[in-house]
Amino acid sequence: MAMAAKMDKKKYKVFVILGDGECDEGTIWESALFANHYKLNNLITIIDHNKMQSLDYCENTIKLEPLGDKWRSFGWNVIEVDGNDCDDLEKALKKVDEEKNKPTIIIANTVKGKGISFMENNILWHYKDPQGEEYEKAIKELEVLK
Repeated sequence: MAMAAKMDKKKYKVFVILGDGECDEGTIWESALFANHYKLNNLITIIDHNKMQSLDYCENTIKLEPLGDKWRSFGWNVIEVDGNDCDDLEKALKKVDEEKNKPTIIIANTVKGKGISFMENNILWHYKDPQGEEYEKAIKELEVLK
């Protein structure tokens, strides 16, 4: 889509959201090479970097670190932010227009289940959803954060 926009001289941007576990896939890196080669500065990718995938932590499956350096080596503009901070994300999104020749990746470093005591950084909650009492407890903990 980003390539089509360039070819058609359109001004829109294309946003892609990835989980960090997806970065184990070869198609991600093929796309990264393609986007850099064609200078797709209209392509903005955000990675939810919670360091978990499926039923385990990323480091136990395939090590991704140093993730930012890998994207830089593929020719991307890399912005790293606290993904649990909406202001940080907003600032990063405003910076993407500054890059004129490269695609941009925003690595949003997040904590899975942030703000909920029994969910925070717990691999179980990467694939499970709260029910009954767990749900009620989670809602109460989130209301305190308001």
